[in-house]
Amino acid sequence: MYQKFIKRSLDIVVSASMLLVFLPFGCLITVVLAYTNNGKPFFFQVRPGLNEQLFKIMKFKTMTDAVDEQGTLLSDAERMTAIGTFVRKTSLDEIPQLLNVLKGDMSLIGPRPLLPEYLPLYSETQKMRHNVKPGITGWAQVNGRNAISWQQKFEYDVWYVQNISFQLDLKIVFLTIKKIVIREGISADNAVTIEKFKGN
Repeated sequence: MYQKFIKRSLDIVVSASMLLVFLPFGCLITVVLAYTNNGKPFFFQVRPGLNEQLFKIMKFKTMTDAVDEQGTLLSDAERMTAIGTFVRKTSLDEIPQLLNVLKGDMSLIGPRPLLPEYLPLYSETQKMRHNVKPGITGWAQVNGRNAISWQQKFEYDVWYVQNISFQLDLKIVFLTIKKIVIREGISADNAVTIEKFKGN
């Protein structure tokens, strides 16, 4: 009952309200990122959602497409722009995902949608993270985010799926706000992005 009706209703109302609140700031970020990223302020990538169904996730583009002399993309750290660093550290890069929530691809709260290439690598237990819609924030994010191991992250995701409730979602919202304010767990060991999952 909670997942099908109440959670979805809250997703629509809250995400629509947040989009209105962030609209002026979001427009400013879009203009600045378009200027620094050759007219490309947004980043689109296919991710698996509920029941492993694929969808396109939308985020603000925080890195350029700079390549070396051989045409190979430079490292994440080399491609990260100053505004991109600010947007990522403040989690503002997640704002466009509110559109994914309105579309029904995502929920405000749930396991983060990861790369499709990880699907064959999950154990049967880890696959349970796809029994609910992915979220903008989740239990793993407020318990370490990118600063914890993949194993820990999946354990938190599965625990969330098994214990989902309105009270838990509300707790995650408040903890998320706290994490954003203190900028904790944004990356692993000061890296720009977390190392890719390579299996158990």
